[in-house]
Amino acid sequence: MLSYLIHRILIMIPTLFAISIITFVIIQLPPGDYLSTYIAELQSQGENVDIAKIEALRAQYGLDKSMVEQYCFWVLGLLQGDLGFSFEYQLPVSEVVGDRLLLTLILNFTTIIFIWLVSFPIGIYSATHQYSWGDYGLTFVGFIGLATPNFLLALILLYFANVWFGTSIGGLMDPIYIDQPWSTAKFLSILEHLWVPVVVIGTSGTASMIRRLRANMLDELQKQYVITAKAKGLHPLKALIKYPLRTSLNPFIADIGNMLPQIISGSAIVSMVLSLPTTGPMLISALQSQDMYLAGSFLIFLALLTVVGMFLSDLALAWLDPRIRLGGGASK
Repeated sequence: MLSYLIHRILIMIPTLFAISIITFVIIQLPPGDYLSTYIAELQSQGENVDIAKIEALRAQYGLDKSMVEQYCFWVLGLLQGDLGFSFEYQLPVSEVVGDRLLLTLILNFTTIIFIWLVSFPIGIYSATHQYSWGDYGLTFVGFIGLATPNFLLALILLYFANVWFGTSIGGLMDPIYIDQPWSTAKFLSILEHLWVPVVVIGTSGTASMIRRLRANMLDELQKQYVITAKAKGLHPLKALIKYPLRTSLNPFIADIGNMLPQIISGSAIVSMVLSLPTTGPMLISALQSQDMYLAGSFLIFLALLTVVGMFLSDLALAWLDPRIRLGGGASK
């Protein structure tokens, strides 16, 4: 076990190094940089551009150096805990991400809880009542959830939330609480606005999880060990939870590696439609404006979460399913 942990941790280091190179190169592929985009924007508005000032800024932030030198400067900063400086916001990256990261965590953790609370009972019921009217009805609702575009559902729920409950349109809180310190009133305002994005983002995730859990459960319920457990008189509910349900959870545990970065990045399109102050729209804006330090640091953070998530999912799978062995080799 210890050798496996050390081996996986050592593999993570070159993996992150390779990801950092690919990330930096992709961000640098478009011609120009943030200052070039900024100059073009000023010129399109008919404003004068102080070329000397622009060149001074380019030298200050190392944009006049080669790509290799810029990469080394960026990576050395990351290793020292310095995420860099955001040109667009004129602030350190850590300060830009701050509140947005907290709001993103609140939104997406709530969405995950919503998905699990809704999909697991429905998926289990559909599997244990195959081809019943309830199974057909829930399957139909699931297909509706998969087929409905999130941005369309977001617009519909925004309208009804405003008409029925008087909730202000867009955002995760009332406008008066924006940029204000945290308080009970601000938290209650977030809870008032939170249900719309949670339902919108969670709908498609709930529908897909119901279908996967139902399929996995149906496969396990047909196996011999379930029939044997029932024949020995084991209570049906205990036999269901202890064996088929536990084995059916493997794909969801394996998804932890994808779930962690999704929690941070959020649903960018839905966030833009709902005007949510989360990190998804900020990342898209940084990529569009070539704000290299903000975009690069954020992407490498998502990569780190993915690698750590995969590591945790492997450990959880080995604990959940005795058939899985970390050492790689069958024991005799």
